[in-house]
Amino acid sequence: MKIKAAVTPKTGQPFEISDVELPEIGAKEVIIKVVASGICHTDVSGRDTGMVNPPSVLGHEGAGIIEEVGSEVTELQKGDHVVVSFASCGECDNCKANHPAHCRNYAELNLNSHIDQDTNTLVSRFFGQSSFATYSLVHERNVVKIDKDMDLALAAPLGCGLQTGASTVLKVLKPEAGSSIAVFGVGAVGLSGIMAAKIAGCENIIAVDLHDNRLELAKELGATATINSRNVNVAEKINEITGKGVQHVLDTTGVDMVVEQAILSLDAFGKIATVVTDFSLNIPLEILALKGGSIVGTSQGDAIPKKFIPEMISYYKKGQFPYDRMVKFYDFEQINKAFEESENGSVIKPVLKMK
Repeated sequence: MKIKAAVTPKTGQPFEISDVELPEIGAKEVIIKVVASGICHTDVSGRDTGMVNPPSVLGHEGAGIIEEVGSEVTELQKGDHVVVSFASCGECDNCKANHPAHCRNYAELNLNSHIDQDTNTLVSRFFGQSSFATYSLVHERNVVKIDKDMDLALAAPLGCGLQTGASTVLKVLKPEAGSSIAVFGVGAVGLSGIMAAKIAGCENIIAVDLHDNRLELAKELGATATINSRNVNVAEKINEITGKGVQHVLDTTGVDMVVEQAILSLDAFGKIATVVTDFSLNIPLEILALKGGSIVGTSQGDAIPKKFIPEMISYYKKGQFPYDRMVKFYDFEQINKAFEESENGSVIKPVLKMK
């Protein structure tokens, strides 16, 4: 099947919209007519860092309408509206224990994409979908059926970044009502965590970032206090606000200095959940030990997409998760502009709309 796709021709180069062949559908796969795809920081990494082997097709926050189903697909049918999330094997011990985001085969299933240049066929797909395209071939396991009254273009970014932020707060940190939380880095992931903390009933919700425009939006979405870390000692300010530090931290940065400030911001027995693990261990772990604190890493907020994506949609419909405030839509052909504006910080969550 011939499709239009935004191809990464070489590492670090702009996208080129080209004709690509989609492989034949498998027994447990579906073909989705892509309506929209969110752009996530991982797509930037995929394009610019050599994460995948170009030429490739990225995109991992797809949403659309099922066009065709494989012979062994039982829970989906043509015409269903769906969101596509990360791929998992369903067979390893972690998958069977309801931790698909920590699938033993996660890297193999998600961090690949390549076009066979002899046949022009997309032989491996990014996060099992490669949704920067007009059609996507996806295993039924990472497809989430949603209600048809939900705008598919708006539903697209729920598949990764927003899920990561919200689920890390609600399912990993699990803050008690009345507790305090600090979110370091309030891009799309962090802002999702802010909204989730408000849903959880946190009393102090502190947003930390370098950009005033993001901090202003964080306040509108639920932050009770904001800190621009350019010219403030963050840990001192958090302790001043709370009187004793925070019980919970969501770190979306992976930066050594930020993680250090997060540790210093903790109350006794506090917990830091980080979704990025670029930091070294040159951080004050002795302070963490004295506080009885802990740091935990998480992939996708340990979410089960088939459960958590409908949960987010329910919150959105109730007005509790107004993530549409951070979304900006672009035509598919504007993909390079969307990436540029995302990287310079002028847009928090770009979403491509296919024709």
